[in-house]
Amino acid sequence: MSPCEKLIDLPQAEWGGAASSGVAARASAGIEAGQVLFLPELSFACEPREAALFTPAILGSAKNASFDPATGRLGGTNASGDDAELLRALMRRFSDAAAALVNTLLPDYRETIARGRASFRPAEIAGRASSWRKDDTRLHVDSFPATPTGGRRILRVFTNVNPNGKPRAWRVGGDFESVARRFANTLSIPLPGSGHVLALLRVTKSPRSAYDALMLQLHDRMKGDEDFQRGSPQAAIDFPAGSTWLAFTDEVSHAALAGQYQLEQTFLVPVAAMQCPDRSPLRVLERLKGQRLA
Repeated sequence: MSPCEKLIDLPQAEWGGAASSGVAARASAGIEAGQVLFLPELSFACEPREAALFTPAILGSAKNASFDPATGRLGGTNASGDDAELLRALMRRFSDAAAALVNTLLPDYRETIARGRASFRPAEIAGRASSWRKDDTRLHVDSFPATPTGGRRILRVFTNVNPNGKPRAWRVGGDFESVARRFANTLSIPLPGSGHVLALLRVTKSPRSAYDALMLQLHDRMKGDEDFQRGSPQAAIDFPAGSTWLAFTDEVSHAALAGQYQLEQTFLVPVAAMQCPDRSPLRVLERLKGQRLA
């Protein structure tokens, strides 16, 4: 597989700048087709005083710091006092910039999109000890164990803010339907009512739908299958420092192999907002399983 098959280069150089109708159309068609939108000229400017935050030491035992734009709450960091406020301001600024970018590039989602958490990843990926299930260097699609999406799409904006010019190294896999077909017979529909039980036990923040259960299983099957990891179609892609990219990470098989210092913002998009809802993982899995899943 060639990286060109998975990437669409877009000439966007401003987070809130207007995009032409042609660029927006290419962005919408590409991202819904399972491609990665690559913005090589779009960098996120960090302030000189924020250099103090560029160290894995702010994480403690976590693998990334998180920020909830709805509440302003920080998580995953041991930063305190002025450093915590500096980190909060950095992540709020990025979260707002990412929201402006999505509204510009993907205007069809503007009315129904929900902004999730932002994260800052100052630790080097390569060589990090992890269980296979949590090992993001293995090809996978995203699914949230504790916060079910109910079928909504997971859209993420990434930007490489590495101050030393090092790229973010990814592998990107084949199309979602091919991956889902490969593992479909190993995915089990959960027992009726089990999702509500998980919510009552506070294992999840809301009832887990059958779709969410299948996506969690798919995530694990992909990561645990050595033949899939080695032999499935995939392309290596380096995202340079100072670049930005977007993808539906519930659809795009991806693995992060190396890199340090990345900002990331998550959004949730209803399937009904898509131009081609039949391409969504929800609709693909419903076709494969022959029943409604959310």
